[in-house]
Amino acid sequence: MWTRPVSGTGLEVDVRIGDVEAILLHVVRRYHYEVEQLPGVDLAGWQPIGGLKKGAPESNLASGTAVRIRPGAGASGSLFPLQVLTVRDILADCEGVVRWGGDDDPVDESLFYIGLGPDDDRVRKVADRFRVQEVTPGLGAGVTVDVLAPSRRERAKRLHREQRSH
Repeated sequence: MWTRPVSGTGLEVDVRIGDVEAILLHVVRRYHYEVEQLPGVDLAGWQPIGGLKKGAPESNLASGTAVRIRPGAGASGSLFPLQVLTVRDILADCEGVVRWGGDDDPVDESLFYIGLGPDDDRVRKVADRFRVQEVTPGLGAGVTVDVLAPSRRERAKRLHREQRSH
């Protein structure tokens, strides 16, 4: 685990380096830019397994493959409807590699985690895309997107249905 800066936000978070880092930092940046500006206390990464529920999605924090955004605001309904739409767009941008605790039972709207093994080819593919976007002007987190555009909404709805069924 390494403490990694979240570029453009002034935030840092402890995550697994490499592909997981590229993906989770993208999620945090988009959340910070598009959902709600985050103070440093509202972002947490790696945690020792001792304080986590083993076998639950939050246990991903112990491997550095998860982040909590707004820890303590995990209950269902902690986000406004437009914020939820934006979170769903962020998830769709991650092509199903990232799961949101808001879709889990029990719900934890603060938790975002890699839903595949960190060595899965899809993880690398999404991470590579985010790395290219990060260094390409006009692409990546921080670029204005219309989360209400029909194609983006359909993509987000499709992923939501898919992830809710698992």
